[in-house]
Amino acid sequence: MVRYFFLLWLAFGAAHSLADTVWLNNGDRLSGEVILLDSGILVFSTPYAGRLHIQWSDVETLSSSKELLVKEGVDQLERSKELDAAGPGMVRLVNGEAPRAVPLASITQLMTPKPFVEDFLWEGNIDGSLDMKRKEDDSDKLRFKGTNRLEHGRWRHRANLETEYETENQVKKEDNYTLEYSLDRFITEQWFWTTGYKYQRDRFEELERQREIGTGPGYQFWDNELGRLDLTAELNRIRYDQKLQDDFGVTQHESESLDTGSVNWDYKRVLWGSRFELTTTGVVHFPFTDQVDYATRGDAGLRYRVNDWARLSLLFEFDQVRGLEETYTEKRYLLGVGVGW
Repeated sequence: MVRYFFLLWLAFGAAHSLADTVWLNNGDRLSGEVILLDSGILVFSTPYAGRLHIQWSDVETLSSSKELLVKEGVDQLERSKELDAAGPGMVRLVNGEAPRAVPLASITQLMTPKPFVEDFLWEGNIDGSLDMKRKEDDSDKLRFKGTNRLEHGRWRHRANLETEYETENQVKKEDNYTLEYSLDRFITEQWFWTTGYKYQRDRFEELERQREIGTGPGYQFWDNELGRLDLTAELNRIRYDQKLQDDFGVTQHESESLDTGSVNWDYKRVLWGSRFELTTTGVVHFPFTDQVDYATRGDAGLRYRVNDWARLSLLFEFDQVRGLEETYTEKRYLLGVGVGW
């Protein structure tokens, strides 16, 4: 009896996980889960072939037992509790009222509605690159950049790590890392309050340590299968630890603190049926001093999804400081491979 019950439970679980069905124009039928429809591509997950990217024009009809947001045309958005298969080129929306059949050609987006309170959601990326030069001077430069987002209930945790290590002729030339952590508490579906801490360590520059703590309100414009956009405004206290040498070669350590106001952004958008991912994050500081007008740091990246976990990434980073009628700008490029979840 226990064995039969266990087999029945497995069969029920498999049937539940394969609740969505897609019929193609060539007569094939696929069982799995509807993930996303965007840009004319249906992302459909199967247990036997992973994620499939199906041209929407190749779909004859489909059915789904889960709740979906259905977008028709440019701005008509409807929440459908189920999708039922209809005739060729049609699908029936079931939303509690009388079921309504609509042409597939009129549907431009499908996505799972994200609940305001998530039980548990964890996503992240790790990107790495290795730059090797073999000339008169041999140099090796290794960089890693990792991001994590964990949501539980009304709380959201964000943790980032960036490290850079470089040697020239087997002599260490650069060794630094940056750690960031922020905690967000959602008050409504859009408004939240954030508090964050950042620590930078550089073993070869005069500015050897930088600590930053900030807090302030934020607004989440959207967060769904297609991407997200967050903006925050914060008040910050930044502490600098410098390592200086006097005229006699004696090393001295000095510390200085600075208060700033800042605007932060975090943007993500998946493209071409989630094959590509466009991201940009950054911050603009406005120090409460006459010596510095502003200081900004940000990045923009494009990732290509090779499979469910592997990524190819191209990342552009920039730093700019404006003060005393002078502007300092630094740009960096990161081309490498990574993993995502």
